[in-house]
Amino acid sequence: MDPEITNGILTVVNTSRTLVLTILNNELQRQEERRRQLLLSGEDSDDEMEAEFSITAGPSVLELLLLTGHLLPIECRIWARETSTDWWDRIVLTVWDDSQWLRNFRMRKSTFLELCDMLSPALKRRNTNMRAALTVEKRVAIALWKLATPDSYRSVGNQFGVGKSTVGAAVMQVAKAIVKLLLRKVVTLGNVQVIVDGFAAMGFPNCGGAIDGTHIPILAPEHQGTQYVNRKGYFSMVLQALVDHKGRFTHIHVGWPGRVHDARVFRSTSLFKRLQQGNYFPDQKITVGNVQMPIVILGDPAYPLMPWLMKPYTGSLDSGQELFNYRLSKCRMVVECAFGRLKGRWRSLLTRSDLSQTNVPLAIAACCVLHNLCETKGETFMAGGEAEANHLAAEYEQPET
Repeated sequence: MDPEITNGILTVVNTSRTLVLTILNNELQRQEERRRQLLLSGEDSDDEMEAEFSITAGPSVLELLLLTGHLLPIECRIWARETSTDWWDRIVLTVWDDSQWLRNFRMRKSTFLELCDMLSPALKRRNTNMRAALTVEKRVAIALWKLATPDSYRSVGNQFGVGKSTVGAAVMQVAKAIVKLLLRKVVTLGNVQVIVDGFAAMGFPNCGGAIDGTHIPILAPEHQGTQYVNRKGYFSMVLQALVDHKGRFTHIHVGWPGRVHDARVFRSTSLFKRLQQGNYFPDQKITVGNVQMPIVILGDPAYPLMPWLMKPYTGSLDSGQELFNYRLSKCRMVVECAFGRLKGRWRSLLTRSDLSQTNVPLAIAACCVLHNLCETKGETFMAGGEAEANHLAAEYEQPET
């Protein structure tokens, strides 16, 4: 290389080095002074929460300094605030009994650990040189806590000793893992004869399930927002579900805008197509009068009357029709109770979700899976939970049929 060019580069590098060192020294002094003021005042700012030290320098200058060996080593500073995990490590995992687990995570510790084992293949992370990865148990616990309460990301993060962005990431990681690994295993039809016998004991013969829809409040979407405004005037997304005689979901469909009618949502589902084709339930018929009656599902007046879907009589009714409506309504109540228990456990569904339009369905589906898991494991629905859920639900009244 030409000596003049080399001398010119060295001159630029030396000048750049002087400027960078001056900037670094000034920034370090400013940060130190700010830390003293914060310590004296006892306050904490949002900027200090995640990162306490950051320097921005032009990449070309830093590259030149590195290439020529003129970049001086600078003492490493703490870049993330130390947070406490004692509450989770030393209290929740070691001290809490089943009633405390039920109250806060909606399931006993044994069920929680079983859930973590099932989700571990999708959630396990490796440690890095920068920091230790969150354990699967802590990641799942953060997600369950956020789904079970209307708490903010900041308050949940403070509870577990992590940043609020970590809470948001954990919720979606766990929700995606639940949908990927457990949805088809947990939300399934199961033993049809047991379901039919269960509804028969409640008063309706040859019934394979009850269907209904419910509205989940959401924030206004960026696009086509008016399509999500339901009849009660708030933005929502529809969850439509078929449940068995015990209120467990056997089929769910979520994602349609709140403005869309239940019947239209139903006709768009794979459930409708399979029922129409006659391959969802076994070909098991009973004789009622002179009619061969297949296994049917029960719906409210919003749904279409089909050979395999029974709905109430309307208008002026005789005694036989009133008795039919009574038995149908009694059996159809299981789906309304299922929605009540779903939202009572996972109360984030009762307030406007701040997730993106594409992530809301994943969170709702994950809650449905968790509902089935809790019901199957016999997890107690805590006393007082329904009253608290009703208080939250009052702000977002369900549209009438």
